Amino acid sequence: MSSRSPQHPSPAPATLRARLDRARKAAAGAETDALLIAPGSDLRYLLGESGGSFERLTTLVVPAGEGAPALVVPKLEAPGYAHVPAGELGIEIVTWVDGEDPYRMVAARLGKPGRVAVSDNTAALHVLAFREALGAAEQTLAGPVVRELRMRKDAAEVEALRRAGAAIDRVHARMGEWLRPGRTEAEVGADIEAAILAEGHTRADFVIVGSGPNGASPHHDVSGRVIERGDVVVIDIGGPVAEGYNSDSTRTYAVGEPRDADVAETYEVLRRAQRAAVEAVRPGVTAEAVDAAARDLITAAGFGEFFIHRTGHGIGLDVHEDPYIVAGNALPLEPGMAFSVEPGIYLPGRWGARIEDIVVVTEDGAESLNTRPHELVVLDV
Repeated sequence: MSSRSPQHPSPAPATLRARLDRARKAAAGAETDALLIAPGSDLRYLLGESGGSFERLTTLVVPAGEGAPALVVPKLEAPGYAHVPAGELGIEIVTWVDGEDPYRMVAARLGKPGRVAVSDNTAALHVLAFREALGAAEQTLAGPVVRELRMRKDAAEVEALRRAGAAIDRVHARMGEWLRPGRTEAEVGADIEAAILAEGHTRADFVIVGSGPNGASPHHDVSGRVIERGDVVVIDIGGPVAEGYNSDSTRTYAVGEPRDADVAETYEVLRRAQRAAVEAVRPGVTAEAVDAAARDLITAAGFGEFFIHRTGHGIGLDVHEDPYIVAGNALPLEPGMAFSVEPGIYLPGRWGARIEDIVVVTEDGAESLNTRPHELVVLDV
């Protein structure tokens, strides 16, 4: 297998160089001698290329302070990084072949570090091999360092998220074409997935079609359940656009008039809670305060036990990343932070509902990147 990725737009070299410089300074500020960045979204953020993670080691070595970064990569995987502007970024490409020990190559570059930080998604086989090669060096997670760089999106990142949001909105606008009695969740999901690709995404990362009682399971996928007239259906969909930034939007539909008498009143509680949370977003407000804005309203209406997840998650090159909008997170919001606002009410064995928008913190409030109506959409079937 190869680490070569499909061709995709990459940030300008000057942007990547600035990110690498910030990463070096952040590592030094965290009293860490080096970051060891594995293939994945962190690598794409710093190099413009995510690569692939296999049993052979690929890692970007980012020394703290003034040291030059190096991409240590198997020689057979190096062509996948040929488009990375290594010279402009001041990065050395270090290749190795089977029979050589890449972990000791990394250790030799670092000398005798006291602490190194490895990517959160680094495979255990690499972590343990680094432990042996680096001797007494303490290993920590790179996530706390890198997330400080990635949480605050620049204008180009926000624009990519904006395009992703508009694309997924166009898919939701077509739901009446597919969501009909007599069709299975899987059949509807296949149509949605095709539309996600047609509307400008590179892939569909997730398609949730939770009809009737399946809607009470927040992370339901699709199933062979046949959709019935009167069902309430949760549709949660998303994926990346070419720049790698993701959409994620949920709307709740009724296939004809809902059969349950409590749907309208309960859904109105949810709608007000979601709106209250979005209206709470502004610089200086804490992440947990946004969660409380939705949760307190739902709890006061008697549905607190049926809101069983956090109010939101950050989004960018990953669908789930910092900041998390959850009780206990006292992080003050700052301009450029992007995250979902998605309270839900789930009635086991009956039905569920969720409303989700992606918002970006602005200088004086928030911009919602999803603009589809928040009311329960009753389809004419």
